Amino acid sequence: MASLSSALQPLSSALLRCPSSQGSLRSNGVSLSFGRLQSSGRRLRIFCEAKPETVDKVIKIVTKQLAIKEGSVKAESKFEDLGADSLDQVEIVMALEEEFKINVDENGAEAISTVQDAAELIEKAVSKAV
Repeated sequence: MASLSSALQPLSSALLRCPSSQGSLRSNGVSLSFGRLQSSGRRLRIFCEAKPETVDKVIKIVTKQLAIKEGSVKAESKFEDLGADSLDQVEIVMALEEEFKINVDENGAEAISTVQDAAELIEKAVSKAV
């Protein structure tokens, strides 16, 4: 069986050329399913896929909490880049907990740095509650 790195190299090359933001690839006996992709230079980040409606709700909450212009918040937006300080981030987490009827522990809250991170955390919390 091929090593993991030799199996992933053709996958990452194919992902960089992939026109869609979702899909799956198979190479050297290794398959990879992916949601949203982000490429910067030679680095490739693969994100778990949160439901679009969850991401949209998080974007609306962040926009409201930070009192910023609609359309300026994207899934990949970092709270820090949006001007959120630590108090703003706590208030965002509290608003998310209220909206989605979840509890976010301190470790989970500290792991959130982007809108996408928040949406993925919510998806995990909601799926555990069901």
